[in-house]
Amino acid sequence: MSFPTPDEARALHEKYAPTREAFDLVHGHCEIVARIAEQLLPRTGERLDAGLVRAGALLHDIGVYRLYDGAGRLDHRSYIRHGVLGHEILRAEGFPEYLCRFCSCHTGVGLTEDDIRRQQLPLPVADYVAGTPEEELVMYADKFHSKSTPPRFLSAAEYAEYVQRFGQDKVDAFHALRARFGEPDLGVTTRTAASAALPAPRSCAADTPSRSRA
Repeated sequence: MSFPTPDEARALHEKYAPTREAFDLVHGHCEIVARIAEQLLPRTGERLDAGLVRAGALLHDIGVYRLYDGAGRLDHRSYIRHGVLGHEILRAEGFPEYLCRFCSCHTGVGLTEDDIRRQQLPLPVADYVAGTPEEELVMYADKFHSKSTPPRFLSAAEYAEYVQRFGQDKVDAFHALRARFGEPDLGVTTRTAASAALPAPRSCAADTPSRSRA
């Protein structure tokens, strides 16, 4: 397998980002998720492809750019579609399905056909669920950082509280990932992301993230 390098991933973000602000938000988040995933990688005890994890993390949110209007405003109501939009972007760029799936299969702890029907989500009815250890790791790492305003880190307790609103099965799925991959040291990630001027992780479980699922 061959994957886009960090510089090539950055170039794709620059190609699709409608504004510098959008680029800083989305690309900055993707870089942080990549750092978190790489930090957790040695703890898995599994033979995961580090290059695939890095590329998937760096590109997983590229579909968010398609949700900005001409004035640079993000369509929060359609945010749930960013995964399938990213899948379409990477497919149009000629990337293989195993890379495109990092976009469509990272939202929350996985979206099923039943979730889409029950919540009446504006998505083609299908399962958007991580299917490989690499996809699962990127999906899990993504839960520890939010693109809220301002962007911030989340503790495992905060995300577990947040995802409770979507059902106990989602909480159980998150805890299963937590038991498998462990928890990242967000202090280390915060220091490495200092140039992005992001706030440090908060420990208050009552301070919930934004309404978006990822």
